[in-house]
Amino acid sequence: MNAHEVGSSVGDYETRFDFQSGWIDLTLDNGVHAEALGLAGAAMERFNPLERTVSDRDLLNDLVDRALFLNSDQPDLAAAYYTPGGIGLADLRVDSYADEGVPRPSPAEMTPLLLDWSNAKVVGDPEVRYLDLEAGPAVRVQAILKVKRMLGFGSQLTEFIKYAVFPPDVRYVVVVTVTWRSMAESDEVVRLTDDLVSTMRQVPVGAEGNELGSTD
Repeated sequence: MNAHEVGSSVGDYETRFDFQSGWIDLTLDNGVHAEALGLAGAAMERFNPLERTVSDRDLLNDLVDRALFLNSDQPDLAAAYYTPGGIGLADLRVDSYADEGVPRPSPAEMTPLLLDWSNAKVVGDPEVRYLDLEAGPAVRVQAILKVKRMLGFGSQLTEFIKYAVFPPDVRYVVVVTVTWRSMAESDEVVRLTDDLVSTMRQVPVGAEGNELGSTD
């Protein structure tokens, strides 16, 4: 299978995914420009120059900008999906949430929180599904957002999918958020997102981040 494993640690577990070709891990440790530039330069080696339709400079700048934007408030994991031509189609974030001493919400209680955006408003009726995934029970919401532009000048439409996954035997909720603007590519992004989340799993890890019981 043409996939690579990507994970993010939370406590004694790591949330892992099998990223299919096209997904690029943009998670930063420090969130500074120099780190984003180094990550972007390494990511460019994954593109075939004969297939690319954008210049080296434009692709590098796009990778850097996305990495800095996606890591602005320290997600567990950040990534983006790019076409072979070097066009970025979708952004992905993985975050985990838990309140000390507060019971974990149910999928139904989590649903309105997934539809609440600080800088945007849901347009129309969202699609809501309650699922049983390999990683645990989940609620999946999909909708269109009207997002305010910077400085308040106008707005733009963005589509999103959010999964809130409730892994067993832990206190936190894992939220996977994928956003995109090209409505013409919606079917493809939805398929990619659902396929990716279907590979999500919780792996026990030790202090060094190594999988417990692994012989590697």
